[in-house]
This record gives sequence, structure tokens and C-alpha cells, in this order.
Amino acid sequence: MVRFLHTRIRVKDLDASIRFYEKLGYKPGERKDSPEGNLLAFLELEGNDVFLELCHSPDYTATCPEDLIHTCLGVPDIIEYCDGVEKAGIEIWPENWKVKFASGGRKMAFVTDPDGYEVEILER
Repeated sequence: MVRFLHTRIRVKDLDASIRFYEKLGYKPGERKDSPEGNLLAFLELEGNDVFLELCHSPDYTATCPEDLIHTCLGVPDIIEYCDGVEKAGIEIWPENWKVKFASGGRKMAFVTDPDGYEVEILER
């Protein structure tokens, strides 16, 4: 059987990106140099087999156009999760997300990482 193992994104500042993703619940894993001279960091979420690979190259400028790519996290209680993320200093959108979630409907939020990659948050 073929298995999906990881997704790589390019980042400008590896340590800043790791700190951001830790606030979302990721745990830092292996860090290594690639044969091409990139610095790699693998992040994981407890209970998941798929990794997020952060890639930094000193001579490469990473830019992510708006809405080009995003990752998505499923959480059991989006209000509790987003409250913790917001308390960790990350801006959540839409604005007034607590009010919007209280009114019912699909509970979906977004955060943006230091390089402009969006992370979607869904209640599951």
C-alpha cells in the first residue's frame, strides 16, 4: 500500500517557523542537512503518521502567494483549540470567531504562518 508521509514547505527562518508550529501543537522531530545544503526540520502531531517538513536554504527566498497552498488541522473542540492558539499570540481569522462559532454552522478558522502559508482549522 502507498502511504502519504510528509509535506515540505520552504521557510525563511527555520527556528521562527518551528516556534509557530509548536504553538499549534506540533512537536519538533528530526533536524538534518540535506545533500543539497538545505536545513530540514520534521514536525509531527501526536497520533499522526504524516509529518510537516520545514526546509530552509540560506540562498533561497521563500514566498508564498496568497491562497496558493494550505494545510488543515482537525480538532475535537475548535473553540477550546483556537482559544489556546490565540492566547499563544497567534491571530485567528475570521475576526470575532467566538461569536461566529456560537451562532452555529460550520466551524472553520485559519491562521497564517510566518511565511504566509495558511493553516485551516476544522472542528472534527
